[in-house]
Amino acid sequence: MNRIDKKFKELKARDKKAFIAFVTCGYPDIAVTEKLVLELDRSGADIVELGVPFSDPIADGPVIQEASVKALLNKINLYDVLSLVKRLRRKTEIPLCAMTYYNPVFCFGEERFLREARKAGLDGLIIPDLPPEEAGSLLKLSRSYGLDVILFLSPTSSRERAKFIVKKARGFIYYVSLTGVTGSRKSLPADMSKNIKEIKKITDIPVCVGFGVSAPEHVRQVYKVADGAIVGSAIIQQIKANAGKRDLVKKVGSFVKRLANV
Repeated sequence: MNRIDKKFKELKARDKKAFIAFVTCGYPDIAVTEKLVLELDRSGADIVELGVPFSDPIADGPVIQEASVKALLNKINLYDVLSLVKRLRRKTEIPLCAMTYYNPVFCFGEERFLREARKAGLDGLIIPDLPPEEAGSLLKLSRSYGLDVILFLSPTSSRERAKFIVKKARGFIYYVSLTGVTGSRKSLPADMSKNIKEIKKITDIPVCVGFGVSAPEHVRQVYKVADGAIVGSAIIQQIKANAGKRDLVKKVGSFVKRLANV
């Protein structure tokens, strides 16, 4: 049982839901990312997604795309992200997931990456452009290294596909709330609650909702039906709004605290 599984077990015992926060590693720079993760931990985040900057982030909207481009200009890569995880592990035990696309992992080498990720202290992987049908070797290897590969379900997933996904899922199910890319929305889709209830009929694995979750009322709505809320673009927007300010980290922490503690 790794940190992700322990966290959900602990939250269930306390009748609490998970708040999962996303940051782009290296935006605005890697030193600030390290401070942000520690502040997110203090501010009520239960799990942190570490976004690995990539040139073609097909699942991400303009906010995260822009952060990714700026991080790439800072020359941030998988080595830097693993080094960041090592440094964070000296200071925090918060569960950490790398949110990356498959190309960097493929170039690094699947087993080599999993071995180094385990050594660094990473707990999970989220790879939106790698469908489970093509992830056989990674899923098998990840289990031997004790890392959870987080799989996706969406509003368009059939019941048959949902059953296929949940059999392979570990850690938690990432439910994509809408048919589109990441980014803040004014409201969440009307079918979200119904879809999550259907998923929970066929699995005991926690189901967490991302894409569009950006305001306290969204988090409250998610908490009513799911096991956790995932917020990314709204946090990146806060980082951008406070870029260059001495209290950037504190301002982002205050924003997350308002969301996590609804």
